[in-house]
Amino acid sequence: MSAARLLLALALTTTLASSCARRNRNIPAAKSEATPAPAPVVASSAARDLTDVLTDELNLTGDQPKQVRAIFTETAEKANAAQRQYSANRPAMMAELKRINANSDKELQQVLTASQYQKLKVKQRQVQEQMRARKANK
Repeated sequence: MSAARLLLALALTTTLASSCARRNRNIPAAKSEATPAPAPVVASSAARDLTDVLTDELNLTGDQPKQVRAIFTETAEKANAAQRQYSANRPAMMAELKRINANSDKELQQVLTASQYQKLKVKQRQVQEQMRARKANK
């Protein structure tokens, strides 16, 4: 179960740029006083869950779990803000999410050892391949 949980968690980090909801623009908007906020791209508990998985998988020690969780939390908050800000402009949103992910990756590289970072990148590539295979089978 731990491996499946890791793959799900890693899929979350690698797909922030492509996990926005699509909306049919031909459907007229409801006429109500209050419009609900768009659903977040990333749930607030995702940073905690992903950190818990990576703590075991990458053997995080000392302050690393706390630092990694802070990076993931900030990344999730920025991704959700980008979704709200650029909801009408998909290319701009994708560019912003790509920038957010690149910054997050740089921060992780500074916190993790070279070996831990390499393990993380290998797992991310595995998750990406699995996602491509699932899309191809649909």
